[in-house]
Amino acid sequence: MSNKLLASAALAAVIATGVVAPAEAGSKKEKCYGVAKAGQNDCANLAGTHSCAGQSNVDNDKGEWKLVKKGTCSTLGGLSKKEAKKLYKAKNG
Repeated sequence: MSNKLLASAALAAVIATGVVAPAEAGSKKEKCYGVAKAGQNDCANLAGTHSCAGQSNVDNDKGEWKLVKKGTCSTLGGLSKKEAKKLYKAKNG
């Protein structure tokens, strides 16, 4: 019985590591708006015209985002989501 318990605990530890590692890796990235090349965006845009990666049509569209290393967005000339939304609202009323 203790072998089953030990094996179960080991399996649980392996599974937990797999779940925690991606979350930690994701925290080292941030969404950066306005830096994605056409077809290189990571997901949905601010306009809501698509909800999938790779569907942007224009380089550096302020409504499209790409994950970048945390702390590098502004050096790339990008915007935070808050900044991008403000520009989007100003442009589209």
